[in-house]
Amino acid sequence: MESQIAIASPTMKKFLILINSALLFTGNCAGPLIIRLYFIRGGSRIWLSCSLITAGFPLTLFLLIIAYFHRRKSDESEGTKIMFMTRNLFIASIITGLVTGMTNYFYAFGSANLPLSTSSLLTSTQLVFTAIFAFFIVKQKFTSYSINAVVLLTIGAGILALGAGSDRPTGESSKAYIVGFIMTLLAALFYGFVLTFNEISFRKTKKAIAFTLVLEFQMMMCLFATAFCVTGMLINKDFQAIPREAKKFELGEGKYYMLIVLAALVWQIFFVGSVGVTCYSSALLSGILIAASLSVTEVLAVIFFHEKFGGEKGFSLALSLWGFVSYFYGETKQNKKMKNISQSPSI
Repeated sequence: MESQIAIASPTMKKFLILINSALLFTGNCAGPLIIRLYFIRGGSRIWLSCSLITAGFPLTLFLLIIAYFHRRKSDESEGTKIMFMTRNLFIASIITGLVTGMTNYFYAFGSANLPLSTSSLLTSTQLVFTAIFAFFIVKQKFTSYSINAVVLLTIGAGILALGAGSDRPTGESSKAYIVGFIMTLLAALFYGFVLTFNEISFRKTKKAIAFTLVLEFQMMMCLFATAFCVTGMLINKDFQAIPREAKKFELGEGKYYMLIVLAALVWQIFFVGSVGVTCYSSALLSGILIAASLSVTEVLAVIFFHEKFGGEKGFSLALSLWGFVSYFYGETKQNKKMKNISQSPSI
């Protein structure tokens, strides 16, 4: 199925993929660290932590203003008008926003009950779910390199899963650990769906996909996800509990609020990158970048939180990096082949 996405030039498309990939990678390395830090230093509000994952959506307005200003100057010179989100894309943003809100809750629950290295391992399985959804929903064509990447990353996750129970936090019940384990897997499954649903939504639109439209979609998606989580906060009375929790926070009240703001900022960077990569490339590439970044997060968890890093985690990390390199080598080879075909003289 050919994409409907239109961008100024192939060079601009590559540039946008690169920038959004960097945003996704950076946000998904730092975001889990901040959320886990919140929990291990005295935080306990699940609904608050899950709302922070998308609560930074107003920051996207700054990017939109800059993008609109640039588009307006360009459109005026070309005699065209700025195009806004279609009705179908708006509906899609509502659906994916609500599913994302639910996914955030599952993920936050898992982060509260599992070591970061374990939750990262489980979250990386979203690549498998993304690949399955992409195959059936967007008819994703797999090459030997992309299949190799999925297999390697899946094996890496499986190896870590075999020894996951041995790292249960001290004082935590087996029930809480198991529920957190299941909730994190559910988060991986639903986010695999979100990535694929976003891709098919963009592909089915009949208008050119400019960067402003990507930002509009991402902002509306995060708005509805945040609304879902804030509703949970209201029911759970999290707003009343925040001042009390801040005073008891191990790092201090001031750093508690700084952590909340930083979490919202970092996760927003991730979502901008995730939607951008999905739009300009594919859900599968987003899934592979997420899986690769989570491997880095595992190492950072060992460094900052002194979590155990046994041989199985080292082997899993090696497999994940191998899969990451395999995918990009295959993409480079495929792009080179397509370029040679397009440059071949027609008979």
